[in-house]
Amino acid sequence: MEIPQDAILLRIFIGESDRWEHRPLYEAIVLKAREMHMGGATVLRGPMGFGKTSRLHTAKLLQLSMDLPLVIEIVDSEEKINNFLPELDRMIGGGLVTLEKVKVVHYRGQSKG
Repeated sequence: MEIPQDAILLRIFIGESDRWEHRPLYEAIVLKAREMHMGGATVLRGPMGFGKTSRLHTAKLLQLSMDLPLVIEIVDSEEKINNFLPELDRMIGGGLVTLEKVKVVHYRGQSKG
């Protein structure tokens, strides 16, 4: 699988407790991206954040620690990202989705050695 040098970064901001069809939303998004042969996906867990409602999510407060912020990043061609967006729209209730133009410098698997 190849990613063009001029690509798009899809960044998805959601909560750890968000769900889609009885599974964690982040897991559903990553599996859908894999099913659609996207270049790859990474889920990042944040220790603190807030969104549209300004409700604070932090690992410091025990009662809020189950809903930490998550960011999912996917880099691929503009065409593949645009084909993925309708699927993503069906899955996401609340959250933030952004797109950025990026230049891919290096994309290859682990070499044996």
